[in-house]
Amino acid sequence: MNKDTLRQLVNVITLIIALTVNGLANALPLNGKMTGAISDSFAVYFVPAGYVFAIWGVIYIGLLAFGIYQALPSQRENPRLRSLGYWFALSCVANSVWIFFWHYLLFPLTLIAMLTLLVSLIVIYQRLRIGQAPVSAVERWTVNAPFSVYLGWITVATIANVTDLLEYWKWNGFGLSGPAWAVILLAVAVAVAYLMAQMRRDVAYLLVLVWAFIGIAVKQAGTPLVSVSAWVATALVVGCIALALLARRQGAGLRTA
Repeated sequence: MNKDTLRQLVNVITLIIALTVNGLANALPLNGKMTGAISDSFAVYFVPAGYVFAIWGVIYIGLLAFGIYQALPSQRENPRLRSLGYWFALSCVANSVWIFFWHYLLFPLTLIAMLTLLVSLIVIYQRLRIGQAPVSAVERWTVNAPFSVYLGWITVATIANVTDLLEYWKWNGFGLSGPAWAVILLAVAVAVAYLMAQMRRDVAYLLVLVWAFIGIAVKQAGTPLVSVSAWVATALVVGCIALALLARRQGAGLRTA
């Protein structure tokens, strides 16, 4: 077995493990606890309504598409996929480990797993040059889009994980209230969205943030400061999407001129 075949096989195996662990997490459930119920036990404000987590279905469909595509014999020597090395496998392991840490209430360790997942996805995103390198329609949907959506969601999930851990540690927030910190974190997320719009024009990534921010606005409707700020953040990210689409159109015009 050559190194490319081994990489393809490891990617498939670790993806199956990640999907199985996530499926069993709530089916069993692990440690007798549901994933969402644990999240709801934290009195934090940077958390969306429950329906928003349905995005995991989209993410896993995308990852399955990637897993199948990268495993094809015709893609064994694909230079873009080769460049990923074992970073995708690491992301799958980090995802699975996070589930175990979360369900067994090992919250400090969940952040380590989450940061490992985030870093691995950033590396994958950079090596694929999403938004920078031209790709075929097939790779756009089986490679670029899945990782754009996944990274977008894990960006939000990492912020939420940090807020949960700080709540677990009973951090006083430097005297600022929970809603005030939620507004600050929303502002940080909007800044990230603007950078992604300018540097990568990645609409899929930005749409995930819109989805998450609307969910936060709905979830925190009883806290006007957070809810209104989330709606404002949503509008700003929609503006970023418009900028990204305009930049794409101008870029296409220059190439055809």
